[in-house]
Amino acid sequence: MPSTTPAQPRRRDRRRDRHEATKREILDTAWSMVRADGLAALSLRALAHAVDMEPQSLYTYFASKNALYNRMFADGNQELARRFADAEIADEARSALLTVASTFVEFAAQDPARYQLLFLRTIPGFQPSPESYATAVEVLASVRTILTRAGLRNEADFDLWTAVVAGLASQQLANDPGGDRYIRLINDAVTMFADHVLGPSRPQRASAPAAPPAPGRP
Repeated sequence: MPSTTPAQPRRRDRRRDRHEATKREILDTAWSMVRADGLAALSLRALAHAVDMEPQSLYTYFASKNALYNRMFADGNQELARRFADAEIADEARSALLTVASTFVEFAAQDPARYQLLFLRTIPGFQPSPESYATAVEVLASVRTILTRAGLRNEADFDLWTAVVAGLASQQLANDPGGDRYIRLINDAVTMFADHVLGPSRPQRASAPAAPPAPGRP
């Protein structure tokens, strides 16, 4: 009979695990720094010192500042993808639109630096790599599927939707950071958009009162 020796489990690559853990530490520290000082103020030398590392050693993890921005770009889009995956999106069109808008605007409002990196051309000369940009494309495609199911059918509908939602996010970040001035307008904005694209919602008609019982015969 042929040998039935069980396959040996793959040995854990501890060196790789340590490398990835250090890379995650660098990334998390970079996010903390840009949240405090802004994206443009990020210094690789200061970052290296913050993680107790010699500056030249940092380059073994990220070869340049743009390489670090590129990883942060992917990281931010992965988080946005998780937010949409975790959102409970109803089949009913208006509820779906409201959930998508709320998820995006609240994501944007929570982290101005992340929003600037993902959606604004804040860093001169930075262009995400095809691999990192693919994550953003996947997020957009998943949201577009939801919006198509909700009743958006042409490019003008999608353009108007992105203008409305991104406008709310930008206004919130610019005029009331940390507050909810424009977040509170999400429901009204979605209602106006849905009325324009899907047609005005029709209020439910009140049911007719029950007829009084017929008087009994004497």
